[in-house]
Amino acid sequence: MTARWILLLAVLAAAHAQFPNGRILEPPIPSHCVNRVIHERYADNKGYFFSWRDPALRGVEEDWLSARNYCRQRCMDLVSLETSDENEWVKARIIQDKVKYIWTSGRLCDFKGCNRPDLLPNEINGWFWTAELQKLPPTTNRQQNDWSEGGGIGKPQPDNRELHQGGAAEHCVAILNNFYNDGVHWHDVACHHRKPFVCEENDALLKYVRYTNPNLRV
Repeated sequence: MTARWILLLAVLAAAHAQFPNGRILEPPIPSHCVNRVIHERYADNKGYFFSWRDPALRGVEEDWLSARNYCRQRCMDLVSLETSDENEWVKARIIQDKVKYIWTSGRLCDFKGCNRPDLLPNEINGWFWTAELQKLPPTTNRQQNDWSEGGGIGKPQPDNRELHQGGAAEHCVAILNNFYNDGVHWHDVACHHRKPFVCEENDALLKYVRYTNPNLRV
């Protein structure tokens, strides 16, 4: 099987991944990819979209899956903060634009297959950037991540606070802008909450659409 077909199968499999409530992770829409909006480009020339800067989305907040699907329809995905420089670059825009919080692509592995030894215990080793399928460092390695040292109950993040208080599990990663007087850092948040979001161009989705639509300039 060629690398291209492996890529196609991987994209399609991800697109049809079922979530507990029956919603799905959606595939890209070629026409939306062609017309995707880029607000800024990072040092590697990858394009970024900031939802609050779009006139149609100003004041609009989405839950984690809806935000991902908005991005994915446009050959993008929620932002993955894979380097310290990229993390600081995105945080600077949040501060500059006075945005309270945003979604990232970060999520806890909480589905079939997450019992792999390298992902256990999940609350420490099971966090990953879903857009890139890249694991985050263990949450105990405080030098290799940007988890906040505080939160709603004063504990270092991730703390799964909402679940402990009788609500939903906090399985998605957001950046909060000094929300708890703790600076601008990562927090685990229940995925049903609604927030603005940042999309980042996704190489796999762009390759998929270009391969399946050779006549389009994507």
